[in-house]
Amino acid sequence: MSDTSVNFRSSAVASAAAVGQGPATVGDFVALLKPRVMSLVVFTGLVGLYLAPGTLHPVLSAVAILCIAVGAGASGAINMWYDRDIDAIMTRTQNRPIPAGRVEPNEALAFGVILSAFSVVVMGLAVNWAASVLLAFTIGFYVVIYTMWLKRRTPQNIVIGGASGALPPIIGWAAITGDVSLESVALFAIIFMWTPPHFWALSLYRDGDYQKAGVPMLPVVAGRRETQRQIMFYSVAMVPVTLAPWYLGTVGVVYGAAASVLGLLFLGHAFQVLRDDSARNCKRMFGFSILYLALIFTMLVVDRAILGGLS
Repeated sequence: MSDTSVNFRSSAVASAAAVGQGPATVGDFVALLKPRVMSLVVFTGLVGLYLAPGTLHPVLSAVAILCIAVGAGASGAINMWYDRDIDAIMTRTQNRPIPAGRVEPNEALAFGVILSAFSVVVMGLAVNWAASVLLAFTIGFYVVIYTMWLKRRTPQNIVIGGASGALPPIIGWAAITGDVSLESVALFAIIFMWTPPHFWALSLYRDGDYQKAGVPMLPVVAGRRETQRQIMFYSVAMVPVTLAPWYLGTVGVVYGAAASVLGLLFLGHAFQVLRDDSARNCKRMFGFSILYLALIFTMLVVDRAILGGLS
């Protein structure tokens, strides 16, 4: 990276701090937790807990989900601390609390570290240490492997780093069972395969931001056409993976049918992007991908609820 680029980043951070909007509010610290990302993480973790065989006291189940939420939020806070230089450059992230000058970097780091420790310790003491270790691994993977190592070094950052976002269902499962099973790995695989097309759709219409910040997202490094092909490839590979819970008997035909229909719709969006990578098509795919994952995991719960009612 050139000295000019480094100086530009430093100037951007300094300028952002200079126009800070006063002392931090509770809302600023909530924003550090990336609540929109957290909501999806919490939901998938809850589904893993719901589908796992066995029972856990409702209070302890709530504690497990709280720990997953706090751990996810803590990861987001540390991520924002580390990425404050590039966040100040990218239009999409310039108003985040740190680059906007509303939260001091050291405050964000301390906030994230304290919440990380809290979530891991409480999960271990209140639920079980298997889930605690998995939660600690998830936080460490997102912060160290993805944020500090992969994100700025390789266009495969999303592919490999996506493992951290895919682990919450396994943590929820382990909170009930105390171990990891093939069924929980299948839930992990769904999110893992979904992550690249989801984020690459975003990166296609935000590629200028990533290029300006020096983040080697796939469109910046390999070009838009290769990104379109990779989105299609991962989308095609993802659909049979989403049927794995049906294959394994975790859920039944209601889920299998719903996942098949949703998969065809996802492929339709991927094909539109392959054919025409306009901002309109990429935004549509990105938006649908969020709804898609939420519906896939909702149908896992619906199927189990229906089959449970018939048994």
